[in-house]
Amino acid sequence: MTAEIFLDANVLLYASSNAAEDKTKRERAQALMIATPFALSAQVLQEYIANALRKKQLGISETNIHAMLELAATATVLPVSLELILTAVQIRRKFQVSHWDATIIAAAIELGCTTLYSEDLNHGQNYDGVRVVNPFVS
Repeated sequence: MTAEIFLDANVLLYASSNAAEDKTKRERAQALMIATPFALSAQVLQEYIANALRKKQLGISETNIHAMLELAATATVLPVSLELILTAVQIRRKFQVSHWDATIIAAAIELGCTTLYSEDLNHGQNYDGVRVVNPFVS
């Protein structure tokens, strides 16, 4: 499966969140995931699980986590490799972003994605051919 879009962990978290204040973001994230084939990285899945377990206020259960992993099994998921990390170091230096964000950008580039959905990076910015879109901006 190929995908033009890459999802950051925050999109997955909002899609799973049961917090009342996340209702609008949850609906947008779920609609996005249903409407378009997407790609992920192992890092994104690890961040999703770690935050789902840590942020109790989101109300994400083990059942929710399992359902998200089943959905992820239908997507392209890029493993973290030495080559990916080396590319991320170059991206981090070039764009002055965190290592973790650089690794997400590097994964999107490696998979040939043209759009990265995230609320953590600059909305509209182009990182070596990958444009960031914050799906929660009105």
